[in-house]
Amino acid sequence: MTPPSPATPPTRPADVDTGFWLWLTALPLMTCGYVVGLLSAPEITTPAVAYPIAGLSAVVALVVVTTFLVLMRSGYRWARTLLTGGGIGSVAYTVSGLANADARPAVALSMAVTGIIGSVLIIAGTFLLHRRDAQAYFVR
Repeated sequence: MTPPSPATPPTRPADVDTGFWLWLTALPLMTCGYVVGLLSAPEITTPAVAYPIAGLSAVVALVVVTTFLVLMRSGYRWARTLLTGGGIGSVAYTVSGLANADARPAVALSMAVTGIIGSVLIIAGTFLLHRRDAQAYFVR
């Protein structure tokens, strides 16, 4: 009598790996857009303590999203769900930020490039994570 073999996890499809790298590429782009928008907002007078708090918040968001990406790559469905919701929210935030663009060309160009490329990468990564092969991989 042979002992039962332990259940082998399904192999990770290429869509999951590609979606992971698209998200990981979009993360610093979206963060740069956020930082440029924060530092170039002339209409708001902020106290000096607001910049370190905003920077710390950005670092925490980077770490949390990266953690969710690693968990998603390991097959956790709830991490993919949270990334999908966060991706929709970040794309909506970016589109609304592009709607009221800054008049300074350098700021407008950097916000547009980072926002548009980052949003396209997030949308493409989210699409890949919801394809049929990827759907079967998320079992945890």
